[in-house]
Amino acid sequence: MAHTVKILETESVTHDVKKLTLEKPEGYKFEPGQATEVAIDKKGWRDEKRPFTFTSLNEDEHLEFVIKIYKDHDGVTKQIGKLEAGDALLIDEPWGTIQYKGEGTFLAGGAGVTPFIAIFRDLHKKGEIGDNKLIFSNKADKDIILKEEFSEMLGDNFINVITDHPTDEHIFLDGFIDKDFLASRVGDLDQPFYVCGPGPFNEAMMNYLKELGADPDALVFEE
Repeated sequence: MAHTVKILETESVTHDVKKLTLEKPEGYKFEPGQATEVAIDKKGWRDEKRPFTFTSLNEDEHLEFVIKIYKDHDGVTKQIGKLEAGDALLIDEPWGTIQYKGEGTFLAGGAGVTPFIAIFRDLHKKGEIGDNKLIFSNKADKDIILKEEFSEMLGDNFINVITDHPTDEHIFLDGFIDKDFLASRVGDLDQPFYVCGPGPFNEAMMNYLKELGADPDALVFEE
């Protein structure tokens, strides 16, 4: 069943990521890490559904999505980037493969971090963030989504990896998180691993973890 939800506010998070705050249908419920199919309520776009993860929590008054806008081709996210308060989206029922299964290491590539936002917000709100760790890979400093909020929630367990441009502040790796880096950052392999990013990132991380001897309870959300 599709719900029509009005956009209440749009806000830029980074140079190519937007936050949308939306009306919440009465009785609509979801778990941290879940997603839904989203379409734009405009002629020519209503059948163009794409999956996006809720970054709000179930108890929040409104729904929230954090969405990377791809401006280089005329697709759904480019159109979403043009939307303003008063426009509407169509959303389906919640679904999702990513669920929190205990303290562990989260590996995110770029916009793949979005399923982890609500999970961390929920744990932080409950005072249960514990020793969870986020290793977040981005091309450049300007690409880091919600940098300050992750720093506040996770402290030293928020590890930024910048793959294109070296900076004093972040670990610099040439091209990708590699197996040696993972080995140096992940001591205990008997823990849940949560992996989400572009396909090649997911595949590489899963392979490295297996090669290191982990049997990862890895939860992958396909962009």
